[in-house]
Order: sequence, then C-alpha cells, then structure tokens
Amino acid sequence: MTADPTSVSLPLATLLGHTVDALAAVRAGESLNTALDRCPAAARPGTQALAFHALRWLGSAEAVRRRLAAKAPAPKTDALLLAALALLWPAGEPPYAAHVLVDQAVSAARRRDKGSASFVNAVLRRFLREQEALVEGASAEPVGRWNHPAWWLARLEADWPDRWQAIAEADNTRPPMTLRVNARRATVPGYLAELEGAGLAGEALGGFAVRLLRPVPVGRLPGFERGDVSVQDGNAQRAVELLLAAPLPPGARVLDACAAPGGKTAQLLEQADLEVLAIDRDPARLARVDATLARLGLAARTLAADAARPEAWWDGRPFQAILLDAPCSASGIVRRHPDVRWLRRASDIPALAATQAGLLDALWPLLVPGGRLLYCTCSLFRAEGQDQIDAFLQRHGDAFLPASPPSPGHLLPLPDNEVTPSAGPSAAAADGFFLTLIEKHRDTTSS
Repeated sequence: MTADPTSVSLPLATLLGHTVDALAAVRAGESLNTALDRCPAAARPGTQALAFHALRWLGSAEAVRRRLAAKAPAPKTDALLLAALALLWPAGEPPYAAHVLVDQAVSAARRRDKGSASFVNAVLRRFLREQEALVEGASAEPVGRWNHPAWWLARLEADWPDRWQAIAEADNTRPPMTLRVNARRATVPGYLAELEGAGLAGEALGGFAVRLLRPVPVGRLPGFERGDVSVQDGNAQRAVELLLAAPLPPGARVLDACAAPGGKTAQLLEQADLEVLAIDRDPARLARVDATLARLGLAARTLAADAARPEAWWDGRPFQAILLDAPCSASGIVRRHPDVRWLRRASDIPALAATQAGLLDALWPLLVPGGRLLYCTCSLFRAEGQDQIDAFLQRHGDAFLPASPPSPGHLLPLPDNEVTPSAGPSAAAADGFFLTLIEKHRDTTSS
C-alpha cells in the first residue's frame, strides 16, 4: 500500500528531490527499498508513492525523453526529467496538475543543480505542447507501450501468448490490500464487522482472506497490533491452504525453508498445531520472522541457515511437510515492487532456476515417505514454475503430483474478468504466483 502524495504536507519540490535520489539509485542497480531507507521519515510515504508511479511508467518516460533530448543529461537531472514525465503521462492518472508539476520540477532542479533548471523547464514544457505526438511515438515502441524491459516482454509473450499484454497492463495498476485473519483470534465474519465499525469496507475472499475495498495504513486496521490480522496477498495465502488441505496430525514436524519475512510461517501456526522450523540464510531477514511471530503470539524455532545445505543444520529427523517459497525473479509482484522489472536481467532467470532446482533436490530427502512438499514462487515465468517441476519429477521417481487437492500451478495477476480458469475467485486481482504440491511415494523402493 502506498501513500497518496497529494495528502503529504511537504512541498512537492522536496518530494521530487527525494524521488530523484531513489530513481537514480534504482537505475544504478540498487533496490528501491534500500534507496528509500536513506529518505527522511517524514518524506518517505510521499516519496515512495511518487517513485512507484515513476517506475510504473519509466519505459514511457524514457522513450519520450530520448525524443526530447537525444543525449542523456547528468544522472540526477535525467532522473528528475523521467520522474516528471512519468507523472505527466496521460494514462498514468497523474496525481498533480501539469502546471504544478512542471513548476515544482523546475524548483527541484534549481535546488539540486541551478544550471539545469532552464533545461528541465524547456523539456517539460515542450512535452506539454507536443504531448499527443510524443505519446503516440513512444507508445509505438514495445518498452514505451508496456513499461517493461524488452527481454521481459519477450519471455511473457513466449510463456503466455494469449495473455501477456493483459499481464503487462495489470502490472502497472495498484495492487489490492488483502488481509489474513488470525484463525486463533478471530473469524472472517467477525473481523468484517470490526472493519465496518472502524469505517472500513472489506469483502471475504475465501479461507481466512479479506480484501479491503480501499487500502489504508496498517495502523488503521482494527486489532493489527494485538495480532488479529496480518497483511498478506490472497494468492500468497493459498500456499499454506494447499499444504494443509489434507490436515497434518497435531505436532507434525514442518520445515518452512526461505521463511522470511514470516507470513507463511505465521499462517501455518495460526491454522494448525505444528512443530515448525523456520530457516532463512539472512539473519537480518530472519529477525523479521521473529518479530512477526511475536506480534501474533506464536512460537516456532527459527534458524539462520542455508536451506540448500541441510548437512550444516539438519538434525536427521525427517519432516512431514516442507514449504519451499523459493528465491525467484519476483515477476508476479511487480505491482508491489515496480523496481524489480528494471533491476532484473535476462541472465537472472536461468541462474534463479538453477538455485530453485538445487533447493528442491537438497530438501527432498528430508521428507518422510508419504510426506508433502509445497513449492511456490512469486514468478510468472514458466522456467521458475511448471518447467521447474516437470524437470524435478523427471529427476525423482519417488515424487508425484496428487490429484487431490489439485495444484493451481501458475496464477496470473489479472483483473477480475481475466482470471485464469484454474485460479478460482480468490485469485481475482491477486499477485502472480506458482503453487504446486508434490508428494513422496510411501513405498520409495518403487522409484
């Protein structure tokens, strides 16, 4: 959920200055979250909102800037131009009137580099004068039209020839805010009533998921601090639902590999009585798992470890179930993380697929015969989803996909009227994911 920059009291020129820093950092290869960590606290909400908008329309802005200034200016001046052009883009629902935006962009330029102010003013005013022709020209380029790198569009088209354009359009919309009701503390009907009492509107999506009709800061959510509810995408919630569709016995041993930030770890413990080991190789990210569990009043063993090297941490006791939310391209969640599409490279996908295969192969022996492994990624690419599982089944004769419960496979982040047939109603407008449940034959000698 991002703030509305028009609701922030800081001057727009100030917010644009911080947005320029963030956008320049992303274009230099740094994540937006890391860049925003350097932003003053008072400016962060508005800066994040502007940066999200600029990154969603960056391809269009770059295509226009090349037409207005063939030679790229200095990185910070270029970032300011691109942010302003993205905010002026007609299809992007600009949050400010054009004349206000231009005036404040020039003020921001004057503060940073006085000599660039007249150049910024000239470029932006020319865009307003020639907007129709410039937009038409930029939209003739695939990157300018769809606001994704060319290699990303090519992979989407290859994987989803009938839906790639709808996916690319959906990626530039704001994501819904979906909640997970804590099954140990509340019910969905009861929590919907609490929302109504707080002046908020929501709808049940099935399971323990509730989607807000209008996003709000978590501080406005009734019962958030006491652990009644968490923020978690609807399709992300389906991973644990699928793993627990056939109930595990009380006290069953479950591994949550690559567990940070802890949403699925918590969901496991909210919905079943389990002995959970949650591991993550990054101690800082693992601390977020501990914080999540503490807020919800839940307990699990957490361990900083590399899931791909169980010889370094596994105690030899097998698990009845394993949840592997594997590192991936994050191509299914670019609405929430619009910098991802500009940071990823085509070469990342085979490297990530190799990491995923290594994790699957390393964790599979830790599962009891008859146990189940839930593999998921927040990726749209088949190389990280169905192709990965097809290859795994070829390598492991003791693995099979159960008919019940059926695995949805790839879930696409499409509008309500474009939801994939296998996804079901709760996937409407949710993030892109791949979910597959794999079981181990009880008689492993048959493999």
